[in-house]
Amino acid sequence: MEKFRTGRLVARSWQIEDLPLAMELWGDPAVTALIDSRGKLTEAQVHEKLYAEIERERSSGVQYWALFDHRNGDFVGCGGLRPWVCTPSEADFEVGFHLVKRCWGKGLGTEAALGALEYAWEKLRLSKVYAGHHPDNRASEKILKKLGFEFIENVFYKPTGLMHPSYVCMAPTPRPNTSTST
Repeated sequence: MEKFRTGRLVARSWQIEDLPLAMELWGDPAVTALIDSRGKLTEAQVHEKLYAEIERERSSGVQYWALFDHRNGDFVGCGGLRPWVCTPSEADFEVGFHLVKRCWGKGLGTEAALGALEYAWEKLRLSKVYAGHHPDNRASEKILKKLGFEFIENVFYKPTGLMHPSYVCMAPTPRPNTSTST
């Protein structure tokens, strides 16, 4: 099921049959270096991660959805929303994305984050969204700042065992309708 679409990307829910795609993404140590202290994940660990995304959507209605280039169908990675574990509110969500290495540096992370934010604002009617990144991931830091996220604090992120900078982005304020009818 399609969740959102951007100029180049389409997001859809992960399926258990997507294990080869999940292996391409989370089985690559270049991808997991900044999101998991275990480095290269085994097939069993990737399967566990895929299953967790599928379960997350069942329990909370969101996940880091599988991303594809809608022009040619190529797998790009994943991106979307998940519950923000750093606050006690179940209504708080974070935006995030993981891209296969061949897609780095093409603006697809920004595009994925924008699609997820639009989903958050328009479909979920959220007033704010959180985000975080590995302290060494300057590319993600740059994307978040470009999208209007503001630093709030460093938080402990269990998968890496490090303190990660975290940010918040407030929903755009609706503009009053200024058009006039004649």
